[in-house]
Amino acid sequence: MPKEYKYKTLKDFYPYYLTEHQDIISRSLHFIGTGGFLFITSYAIFTQTWWLLLLSPICGYGFAWVGHFVFEKNKPATFVYPAYSLASDFIMFYHIITFQIGKKMENAKRIIGEVG
Repeated sequence: MPKEYKYKTLKDFYPYYLTEHQDIISRSLHFIGTGGFLFITSYAIFTQTWWLLLLSPICGYGFAWVGHFVFEKNKPATFVYPAYSLASDFIMFYHIITFQIGKKMENAKRIIGEVG
């Protein structure tokens, strides 16, 4: 679906989200940021070091935004679709660790290409 399309479901949004993450370095930075977010959050809860929770979103978004602004040269979708973008980041993280990302990326390009 084209950028001007107003996404109403996560299922419709996710292919668009993937096409905004075609650069391997950008995806790698997202992966590092999401992994860091999960680690910091888990560690903070386990150790009851609550102030560390402030660092979780900085880690997650910091790496992701460098990926967008430096490598993808696009604006993060989180500015328009914050909830869908956050959910999609975790889905993409899962697809990376389960080695499904290549297939998902190709499918997303096909879907967005058909509609756009």
